[in-house]
Amino acid sequence: MSWRSLRAVGRRADPDTQICLAVSSRLAAQPELFTMDQSETVAVLDFETTGMSPALGARPTEIAIALVRSGAIVDRFQSLMNPGCRIPAEITALTGITNAMVAKAPPVAEVMQQAAHFVGTHCLVAHNAAFDSKFWLAELPRTPAGAHWPDFACTVLLSRRLQPEQRSHRLGALAQALGLPITGRAHRAMVDVEMTCHLWLHLQARARRLAGVDAITHAMLTEVQRVPRQRTAAMLQALALALGPGAAHPTVTAG
Repeated sequence: MSWRSLRAVGRRADPDTQICLAVSSRLAAQPELFTMDQSETVAVLDFETTGMSPALGARPTEIAIALVRSGAIVDRFQSLMNPGCRIPAEITALTGITNAMVAKAPPVAEVMQQAAHFVGTHCLVAHNAAFDSKFWLAELPRTPAGAHWPDFACTVLLSRRLQPEQRSHRLGALAQALGLPITGRAHRAMVDVEMTCHLWLHLQARARRLAGVDAITHAMLTEVQRVPRQRTAAMLQALALALGPGAAHPTVTAG
């Protein structure tokens, strides 16, 4: 059934079909979501911070960003930064970042301006993006670069939808369960970024396989992460239908 045929089903359809109808119509109206550019570049980032939320006064102490294109990391940016406040002992125990390490580091605004320039207009990816996006959006307006308000793809949300069989969706646990490369101590920004890059590529491949399509973009995966977990298969079907009559329907239940 094509997505145009689905439009005739109407509001009396079951919830899964309603998702297919709504998503296919939205995607049809946004042709940029269909750009099957294998050279699409995404920026995968991770912050280490003094606490859980900028709303509670926490500031970043380190940022790492990797650019991923055509299935590989093509560039990296990493810097410690001086948060202008003390790092609690429990945070140092977790990350290994000490007050002495950041004392001579550049201030947050300077590093964030460099980070914004490095990211440019690329779409962003993070593991538990609800955390990292808060710091990105809180700190950028304090720099001359201003705010960049992209959609964040979240590998936690995507993992819960695309591989619900995993017992834990923590980054280290997923890397170990999936056999992804682990290059150093967890909770240091570049180590976490590199693990997230490999997880992102794994999730892209799994989404392509479940949807039965040849390629899937950052924009499409942000659509997948927004649906309730139990509707993931319907969302993947909507993507397959929207990509044209030659795309296969998903045959595996996800979520």
